[in-house]
Amino acid sequence: MNPIRILVVDDSVVMRKVLCEILSADPQIEVVGTASDGHIALAKIAQLHPDLVTLDVEMPVLNGLETLAELRKVDRKLPVVMFSTLTERGAGATLDALSLGASDYATKPSNTGSPAAAVAAIRAELIPKIKALCAHRVGMVTSLPPPRAPAPVRRRTHRRIEIVTIGTSTGGPNALAEVLPRIPKDFPVPIVLVQHMPPIFTRLLAERLGSHSAIPIHEGSAGIVLSPGQAWIAPGNFHMTVKRTAAGSRLELNQDAPENSCRPAVDVLFRSVAEIYGESVLGVVMTGMGSDGVHGAQRIRERGGEVIIQDEASSVVWGMPGLVHAAGQADAVYPLEQLSQEITRRVVESRSPAAAPTQSQSLILERSK
Repeated sequence: MNPIRILVVDDSVVMRKVLCEILSADPQIEVVGTASDGHIALAKIAQLHPDLVTLDVEMPVLNGLETLAELRKVDRKLPVVMFSTLTERGAGATLDALSLGASDYATKPSNTGSPAAAVAAIRAELIPKIKALCAHRVGMVTSLPPPRAPAPVRRRTHRRIEIVTIGTSTGGPNALAEVLPRIPKDFPVPIVLVQHMPPIFTRLLAERLGSHSAIPIHEGSAGIVLSPGQAWIAPGNFHMTVKRTAAGSRLELNQDAPENSCRPAVDVLFRSVAEIYGESVLGVVMTGMGSDGVHGAQRIRERGGEVIIQDEASSVVWGMPGLVHAAGQADAVYPLEQLSQEITRRVVESRSPAAAPTQSQSLILERSK
């Protein structure tokens, strides 16, 4: 098996040295070169043909965003992991990079307490992402278990979907930017979702998605009453759950232990929604690394709800949806470009007593295309 060949791009001598030491310590990874700015990086990419590039955001001569834009003119598929700071500026630049075609990002640790802790944090975040993004390129693909047929679920003939819940991770910001702006403004139920991201990032993501969507999109906060035609994203470093109250369904936040090494975790939100809404849930699992969402999807379907997933071809990493599929907990699989229409169709048709949607419901479906 060939090692994953990495080019490290960062203007900091110290950071380049740290990254090289971390990555070279893994026997499946080889650092083939470094660069201190984007201009040098582009030349070395053409010369060395790495399997993946780690790219700093702020650099002289040609910064990370400019470098990425130039790279994507000639190579749309080379995996690029942005390396950014946990700051407002760093989060904004990272989201810009993802929209320009970056594959994923890693954050430079802050307030870790010691250099050793900082190194451990970088290793824990960066190496799994590199291996997931490069698996197909270097023949490291670990086959998922054979997909099971969807587990049988008893559902009422005329059940109404009352809420949509979405889970996603690697590749999720761009996938959500494809799905949420196509949800019509008169969408009849609320949407709650988890995108694995740290604090600051989730707020900026909600703002950016909301600026291009017909429905309002917010970062979740404790006590908010859910309303139809709006979406809430779990804030970084908090699990988000739903609680039924006399005033309606409210959001709650907690900092319980991470699940699947994640906080927020998809499983936490999915379980909560399943307990409150039972068979009236539509769960959606999109592109992402790892297994978060598998047990939550099972809980949704055990309570009579539905789960649909993004297909492998359109996913950046088919870990989360692929494992839901392998567990027999997916009712259907769709490419990314069909998910918004399918979400809208299932919700609208479930809320009509007739088999076919009414004229007004047909208009809602048309707006989602």
